[in-house]
Amino acid sequence: MAEPELGTRQRRLARRLADQREFVLCVILLAIVGVVAVADPGVLTLDNLSAVFLALSFQAIVGIGMTNLLVSGGFDLSVGSTVGLTGAVTALALVSGVPVPAALLIGLALGAAIGLANGLIIAKIGINPFITTLGMMGIVRGLLEVITKGQNIYGLPDAFKWIGQGKLLGIQHPILICLALVMLGDLALRKFRFFRQNYYIGGSEKAAVLSGINVDRMKIFNYVLTGLLAAVAGVLMAARFGSVSVTMGKNLELQVITAVIIGGASLQGGEGTVLGALLGCILMSLIVSAMTLFNVDIYWNTLIIGATLLVAVLIDTLSKKRRPV
Repeated sequence: MAEPELGTRQRRLARRLADQREFVLCVILLAIVGVVAVADPGVLTLDNLSAVFLALSFQAIVGIGMTNLLVSGGFDLSVGSTVGLTGAVTALALVSGVPVPAALLIGLALGAAIGLANGLIIAKIGINPFITTLGMMGIVRGLLEVITKGQNIYGLPDAFKWIGQGKLLGIQHPILICLALVMLGDLALRKFRFFRQNYYIGGSEKAAVLSGINVDRMKIFNYVLTGLLAAVAGVLMAARFGSVSVTMGKNLELQVITAVIIGGASLQGGEGTVLGALLGCILMSLIVSAMTLFNVDIYWNTLIIGATLLVAVLIDTLSKKRRPV
C-alpha cells in the first residue's frame, strides 16, 4: 500500500509544480540554455550572461509596475515613452548645470506625474486604460521629440554615468538595482496587505468595492508606481549609455507586457507575480539572444515578440476556459 500512496503523492506534487508558472518557466529557460550551450558552448560565458541581464534589467524594473497593473485589471501603454522622456529631461537638466541629485529628482518626479495623470483619468473620469495610456503614449513621445528637437543628448557628467556604468563586487549597478527592486516588489505583492488588494480588484472590482477596498486610490497608486519605475529605468538607461536618443524606450511597452503575461499575469486581472515577470523578461532576452546566435535577422525581433505575446494570451485564455468554475 505504501508504494501506490507514494506514487500518488509524487503525481500530485508534479501536478502542483506544473501549475506553477514560475516552475514551468524555469524548466523552459534551462531547456533554452541547454540548446544554446550545445549549439555554441563558448556563448555561455560570465560576460555574455552579464550582458543579457544588463539588457533585461530595464525591462524588469518597468515590469514590476506593469505586474501590479495587470493584477489589478489595468495596463499602461505609455511606459516606453515615459522611459524616453524622463531620461531626456534628466539629461537636459544635467547638461544645463543642474546637480546630479536634483536632476534625478526631476526625472523621477516627472515619471510619477505622468503616472498620476493616467491614474486620475482612468479612476476618476472613467476612461478606458487602453485609450488613456495610448493617448498618453503619443503625448509623451511627442514631448520627447519637441524638447530634443530630434537630436541626441550628449555630454552627461561622469558622476551621473557612474550610476549606470559603475560596478559593485563586479556586478553592474543596473543589475543590482533591478534585483533589489524585484525582490522588494515580489515580497510586497505576495505578503503586504496593501498590495494584495490588487488581486481582489482584478478578480472582481465590484466585490472589492463592497469589501471596503478603496479601488480608485489603488488604481491611482498603481499608475503612479508604474510611472515612477519607468522613470527609474529611463534614468538608468541614460546613465548606462551616457547619452539619450529620441528613440529611447520605443516599443518597450510591448516587450514588458509580453514578458509579464508570459510570467503568469493575465489581461483579465487577478493573477501574476513579480518573480514571474522577471522570468518572462529573462525568457524574452534569451529568445532574442538565441536568434542572434543562429544568425536570424534583427528585423525579425518585433515579429517574434508580437507572436510570443499573442501565443501567451491564447494560452492564458484557453487555460482559464478549461478550469472548473
